Amino acid sequence: MTTRGGARSSLTTGASAGSPGLMLGLATVGFLVNFWAWALISPLGVAYREQLGLTAFQQALLVAVPVIVGSLGRIPVGALTDRLGARVMFPAVSFLTILPVLFIGLVGDTYALLLVGGFFLGLGGTAFAVGVPLVNSWYPPARRGLALGIFGMGMGGTAVSAFTTVQLATRFGRAFPFLLVAVVLAIYGTVAVLLLRDAPGRTVPSGSFLARTWATFRLRATLQLSALYAVGFGGFVAFSVYLPTYLKNAYGLTQSDAALRTAGFVVLAVLMRPVGGWLSDRFHPVPVLTVCFTAAAALAVLAAAQLNLLPAGTVAFLGLAAALGAASGACFALVARVAPAEKVGGVTGIVGAAGGLGGFVPPLVMGAVYGATGSYHIGLLLLGLVALVAAAYTWLVMRREART
Repeated sequence: MTTRGGARSSLTTGASAGSPGLMLGLATVGFLVNFWAWALISPLGVAYREQLGLTAFQQALLVAVPVIVGSLGRIPVGALTDRLGARVMFPAVSFLTILPVLFIGLVGDTYALLLVGGFFLGLGGTAFAVGVPLVNSWYPPARRGLALGIFGMGMGGTAVSAFTTVQLATRFGRAFPFLLVAVVLAIYGTVAVLLLRDAPGRTVPSGSFLARTWATFRLRATLQLSALYAVGFGGFVAFSVYLPTYLKNAYGLTQSDAALRTAGFVVLAVLMRPVGGWLSDRFHPVPVLTVCFTAAAALAVLAAAQLNLLPAGTVAFLGLAAALGAASGACFALVARVAPAEKVGGVTGIVGAAGGLGGFVPPLVMGAVYGATGSYHIGLLLLGLVALVAAAYTWLVMRREART
């Protein structure tokens, strides 16, 4: 097996050489496990607020810190993945993430310590920049949209956290979900060391990290895709971390009920990500993105009306989950088409960072707006406006860029 084509067709090859299906499965599980760790603080945000007497903004900052760190960390992690390969980086990220998980679970009993732990917990969010170049290298261009969409389902780790964290903490104690995740990370890291392989013939870039990062950043497509991913995936991240707080404040739900509804939002977004990738393979990422962003704009306006949770509110938020999930899959289908093979990790890191940053800002804005006005109307209307601008930019500018 000496070529990528041979690697793709040899689905029965042993683990020593690797196979596309096995590598995709390992990457998806690794992404899910690390995202599970990355999202541990959010479901407990209300509990931390009540226990420590936090303001709405302090609570929003607490759940947003891992997002910002995990986002910016994707830039160096993506570049390191280009150089060292996912075989090294996936176990490294998984093992290192165990440290902040244990720190928060066992030591994090003050706001300052939680912020410190949340800062380093952001490392779990960088796993995305490891998996995309791995999957991209194992699959041909015509199948990358679907493959990357399946890998993107690993963002369902946030749903696992939403479904389990509060329930486990209530039943077994606040530290238990953190101890459980630490064990799962250790098991995955060990499996990755034994089974994970980089694609045969992987292109290793030359030059320094700064030079390669700057060259990647200067690519016009990098900046354009970063803006689009900041809206699509950023919107998903923002809702996944802030929706429990929103539902409790806006509709008076209990912490447990809000967490379960948030998990439903995340699950639907996760399921729609490969759909967005598949549609992009079949038609093209540009029209798929345009439709998704337009739908997100309309649904954000509906959510801003804050009608009854059933059915209007539920329809609005589940529709947003579907639109943002599909947009995330379509955006990386476009990355797979335009990024140079030796720079996929670097491009992924920058674009992924932009997506995470897009998820960092809305919770802070929503928290500040709610603290000042007692309402979320303005924040949701701003989301609708941003999504509408993204739809127009995709159709008017990216369509022309894709033709070029």
